Amino acid sequence: MLRKFTSMFWISISIGIVFVLWGVIFPENLVAVMTDLQAVLLDKFGWFYQFSATFFFVVALFFAFSKYGKIKLGKDDDKPDYSTPTWFAMLFSAGMGIGLLFYGVSEPVSHYASPPFGKGNSIESAKVGLRYTYLHWGFHAWAIYAVVALALAYYKFRKGLPGLMSATLYPVIGDRTKGPIGYIVDIIAVFATIFGVAISLGIGAQQINSGLNYLLNIPVSFTIQLIIMGIATILFITSAASGLSKGIKYLSNVNMLLAVVLFFSFLLLGPAQFVLELFLTTFGSYLQKLPSMGLRFSPFNKEDNQWVKDWTIFYWAWWISWTPFVGTFIARVSKGRTVREFIVAVIIVPTLVCSLWFGVFGGTGLYFDVIKGVDVAGQSLETALFYVYDQMPLSALLSVISLFLIITFFVTSADSATFVLGMQTSNGSLNPPFFVKFSWGIILAAIAAILMGTGGISGLQAATIITALPLGVILLVMTYGMLLSFQKEINGAKNK
Repeated sequence: MLRKFTSMFWISISIGIVFVLWGVIFPENLVAVMTDLQAVLLDKFGWFYQFSATFFFVVALFFAFSKYGKIKLGKDDDKPDYSTPTWFAMLFSAGMGIGLLFYGVSEPVSHYASPPFGKGNSIESAKVGLRYTYLHWGFHAWAIYAVVALALAYYKFRKGLPGLMSATLYPVIGDRTKGPIGYIVDIIAVFATIFGVAISLGIGAQQINSGLNYLLNIPVSFTIQLIIMGIATILFITSAASGLSKGIKYLSNVNMLLAVVLFFSFLLLGPAQFVLELFLTTFGSYLQKLPSMGLRFSPFNKEDNQWVKDWTIFYWAWWISWTPFVGTFIARVSKGRTVREFIVAVIIVPTLVCSLWFGVFGGTGLYFDVIKGVDVAGQSLETALFYVYDQMPLSALLSVISLFLIITFFVTSADSATFVLGMQTSNGSLNPPFFVKFSWGIILAAIAAILMGTGGISGLQAATIITALPLGVILLVMTYGMLLSFQKEINGAKNK
C-alpha cells in the first residue's frame, strides 16, 4: 500500500512532522528563530514583496487584454465544468472567506485609530483606513492569485503537465523540474500553503471563540480555541473524504448564501445611506491613488514605514503564500475558460465584492465610532464585529449567522487546503488518496495549533512572511515562462 504514495509526499510529510516536533519540544526556540528571521526579511526585502504585488497586477492585466487573452485553459473544445454562479462561490470560499469576517470591521477601524500616515481618530484617517483596506484585499491580492492559477490551469489542461508548481517552470528549466530543483519548488509551495492556511485557521478559531463568548459566555482562551480547531479538523477531514464535487461544492454554495444574507442584513439594519456614500467616496479615491498606494514606503518616517511592513507587506506575503493553495484550487475549477474571461472573473469581480463588503462592514464600524462615539476601534480584532452587532437590532441573530458562516468558511478553507496539499504531493493527481489528504489535515491542524500556542497570530505571520520570499522568486520565474509559452502558442497558431 505504501508504495503507491509518492516520494514527494513522504519527504514533505516528514519535514512537517519535524516542524511539529520542533514546536512541541523547543517552542521558545521556534518562536525566537522565526521572529528574528521575519525581522531581517522585512528590513532587507520589504521592497521585494511590494514590487511583486504590483508586478503581478500589471502582468495579469497585460495577459487579459493582449493577444493572449483568447487562449483557452484547456483544449479548444473543452467546456467549463461548473456553472458561473457555482464557480464564483468556489472562488470566494477558497480565497478569503474567514478573513472577510475577521477583518471586515476590525481592519478599517484599526487603520482609523492608527493610520498609515497622518493623525489618527480623524475623519481623514477614517477615509484613509478604508482606502488601504481596499488595497490589501483588492486588485493586487486577486491578481497574485490569478497569475498563479492561470499558469497552473494552462499547463495542466492545455499542455497536459502535472498540476504542480514545479511544472509551471518547465519553459524555463525544462526537465530539471522533475529532479531536485522541482522537488525543492514543490516543497516550498507545500509549506507556504500550510503556513498561509494556518493563519486562517488561527484567526477563525479566535473569532469563533469570541462569538461563543458573546452568545454563551464561554471564556476566551487558547484551550477553547484548541478544542475548536480539533472539532473543525474532524469536520473538514470528513468533508474532504466526500470529494471535491460533493463536499467543497456544497459547502461553497452554503457559504455564499449565508454571506449574502449576512451582508444585506447588516446593510439594511445599519446606517445604509451613510455607509454607501462613504463606500463610493473611498472606493473612488482607491482607484485614483492605486498606483502610488501599491508601491508606497515611508523611508524618511520610521513609524509610518513600520506600518507598511506590519500591514501591507504582511498581506502581500500572505497572498503569495496562499497562491499554491488558492491558485491550484482556482485552476482546478476553471477548466474551459479563456485567459481573458478567467482574469476578469478572478480579479475584477471579487475585488468589487470584497471592497463593497469592507465598505459596508468597515463603514458601519466607523459610523458607530466616529459619529456615535462608540469605542469600536478600542476592541480587539476578533471582537470588533460582535461589538458592532451590540449596537444594532437583531444582534443575537446576526452573531449566530456570523458564527455559522465562520465555521463553514473554516471547514471549506481547510477542506480545500487538504485537497490541494494532496494534489501537490501526489504528482498533481486530481483525485489524491484519502490517506494523503487525511495526513495533511492532521499536520495542518497541528502546525496551526503550535504556532498559535507559541507565538499567536504574530507567530503565524512570521511563518508566512518567511515562506513567501522564496515562493515569490519562483512566481517571477513562472511568469516569465508563461510569457514564453503564450508567445510560442500564438506564433504556432499563426503558422498553421
